[in-house]
Amino acid sequence: MNEIVWPTIDSEHLIVDSKQMLILEKEMFSDGMPQESLMEKAGIQISRWLLNKKPLLKNGITVFIGPGHNGGDGAVIARELFLKGFHVQVWCPFPIKKTLTNNHLNYLTSIGVTKLVETPDANGKELWIDAVFGNNQIRKVDNKLIKLFNQKFQNKYGKVVSIDIPTGLCPDRGKPFLDNSVKANYTLAIGLHKIGLTQDSALPFIGELHHIDIGLPINKLSKVEKKIFRVTYKDLKNINLPSLPKNSNKYKRGRTLLIAGSEKYPGAAHLALKGAISSGAGFISAILPELVAESFWQVSPEIVLKGTMQSNQNGHASLLSALKNIDLSKYDSLAVGPGIGIDNDDWQKSKDYLLGFEGLLILDADALNRISESKLGSKFFLERKFKTWITPHSKEFSRLFPNIKSETNVGLALNAAKEFNISVLLKGANSIVADNKKAWQLFGTDAHTARAGLGDLLTGFIGGCSAIDLSYFEDYIKTESLAKYVLLHSFAASKCKKGSNALLIGDQLSKLMRKIKARQMS
Repeated sequence: MNEIVWPTIDSEHLIVDSKQMLILEKEMFSDGMPQESLMEKAGIQISRWLLNKKPLLKNGITVFIGPGHNGGDGAVIARELFLKGFHVQVWCPFPIKKTLTNNHLNYLTSIGVTKLVETPDANGKELWIDAVFGNNQIRKVDNKLIKLFNQKFQNKYGKVVSIDIPTGLCPDRGKPFLDNSVKANYTLAIGLHKIGLTQDSALPFIGELHHIDIGLPINKLSKVEKKIFRVTYKDLKNINLPSLPKNSNKYKRGRTLLIAGSEKYPGAAHLALKGAISSGAGFISAILPELVAESFWQVSPEIVLKGTMQSNQNGHASLLSALKNIDLSKYDSLAVGPGIGIDNDDWQKSKDYLLGFEGLLILDADALNRISESKLGSKFFLERKFKTWITPHSKEFSRLFPNIKSETNVGLALNAAKEFNISVLLKGANSIVADNKKAWQLFGTDAHTARAGLGDLLTGFIGGCSAIDLSYFEDYIKTESLAKYVLLHSFAASKCKKGSNALLIGDQLSKLMRKIKARQMS
């Protein structure tokens, strides 16, 4: 049951740090793969990628060749493009240190490729290829070189392509070693995606990120210990939803309870309910603020109202009066938090009901803020003995876990999940889902999902989808399911052509869920 089935373990999906990549390469070399062959394969594959984008090449190419094997990759690229009839010149900003790279460079000059002596002109129209340092860079780089590249980038006279990692960018942290790194229009990740390239902090530097497959053996990839997966919209085609028996009644098609909204934030309740309805769950119940409860049936008549919440003097919801009258054992999942506001005294009195809930507890927004301000703080998760998912953005995460440290958001999510035995959705430009062993990072998703209201919609959607999965898998659910729900939510936002407000995106989610189920039935 613990085997990952989505996405597949392959070079397109696996994300590694620089050390893991070096270990994989050394294992391949020790198994008999010649280093020269790997360099040839990488350079030729990149050349093919470039030849499919001939408008980039029409004004010529300047390849910046670094001192190591990344420079060797660049030399192979220069050779292949030159032999295809393009004007190619190379420049070595540093003395060449690797014999293999130097041999390739000597061959380039022997066949007529120009080796520049003077610094290339950043105002030229030719394509610049940054093959300076790549995955092996571990410290600051000459700032003059970075300024030269970025002058080219800013002038927009010609594009910049970085090979593996933009020069000056840490491959593990996704941040410049100093104040800046090369800003590329395209970054071509060789073999596997490096974790620094998938961090939000790397977005200003990498441009479009593309994967260059060099045929890494699957048996080597499956042995990578800390598995982090890169997930994109392409992976939607491999998402399967539970196929419930046709004779299942509504109570056997997922039972979820939502606690959302307050007098101050009534809209959050409507959005969370919309998300739950979009999931297709069979039985959706809600505890709502009195203000919303009076009218919600007009827009969501299928929702069963199980209780109402009074509000304190600040308009924030009080949970205790409603929770003490609810039999939570009837529900597969319980989603709490969107728009409930802060009431620390109420949280202290009502938290035991949530601690004792034996189903999947989903905590979002103000539920997380209440926990971070409570006496227990994040120890709440240690006291809870049942499955818990949380969905913070970065500020909520830092308030919840001030002592969790890591150089990347992936590391933060993994560390929190492991220490507190929870599953974490850390929302951001490249959102991350993690448990104590694995992580899924969404990449290339729609930026419009980072807006007010869509998180409330997502919480309701997660509540409904997880309830369906729990009813199908008999109370067992894997964290990869959370990653699927987040990807579906983002894709629905990207396809909402009639507008981008949360309610319209909810309608798009419903269509998407029906489409996936229809595909499975065909």
